[in-house]
Amino acid sequence: MAEFDRAELDEMVARWLRANQDCEAAGDWRPLADFYTVDATYGWNYGPTQEFMAVGRDEIRDYALGTEMDGLDGWTYPYQDWVIDDRTGNLIGLWKQVNENTRPDGSHYSPQGIGGSWFRYAGDFQWSWQRDFFDFGNVSALFLEMITANALSDGMTKRIERSVAGPLPGWYPIGKGPVPLW
Repeated sequence: MAEFDRAELDEMVARWLRANQDCEAAGDWRPLADFYTVDATYGWNYGPTQEFMAVGRDEIRDYALGTEMDGLDGWTYPYQDWVIDDRTGNLIGLWKQVNENTRPDGSHYSPQGIGGSWFRYAGDFQWSWQRDFFDFGNVSALFLEMITANALSDGMTKRIERSVAGPLPGWYPIGKGPVPLW
């Protein structure tokens, strides 16, 4: 496996963080698709029976950064730290998921646990793949708490309604996706 220039990887992270902040502010994550190779893959596990996989930049734009992120305006994903391996091009970004709404005690709605993304750098300031990981139980508990407190935005309510109405593009039973998750 090729080695990568550490300064280039650091610049990739800086570009990625700036673009993420811009997308959070706009409430539209689709522009992040330009950070992926044409044939990149992006997936995550969602509990014991489902996983998500987008194959190719267009599916990443339309499904992972589009359909899956629509309704998440008001959410930010501040990265807490990075682990960078310049020998392999593997990067792990550890992030939190934070909603702009607050509980009666003033704390922001945010799941407990660790969230993160594992990336493979392809060169030319692009990812060849991304795999997200997060604590499904804590995320589920947070959304239930927000539903109970009537703290969901209209967009988030519509997003949940879309999800329960039937399978969305990119969702597969565990192990049945077009590309292995791990």
